[in-house]
Amino acid sequence: MIEVTKKDQKESTDSLLRRFTRKVQQSGVIATAKQGQYFEKPISKRERRRKAIVRKSRRIEKFKKIRLS
Repeated sequence: MIEVTKKDQKESTDSLLRRFTRKVQQSGVIATAKQGQYFEKPISKRERRRKAIVRKSRRIEKFKKIRLS
């Protein structure tokens, strides 16, 4: 569970809320909840992961080519 407390008495509610939303996004709670919202076949999960690996490797190769030229 994510808890955020005021740093001092002068901290505004807006900044407190901003810090809370940032922590929630960084923890990935919302992303995991959205993933579990609908059933996904294990095959499609593997396929999605495989495609993500390919995308990442292509991006790395692209940046390597940019740095070399």
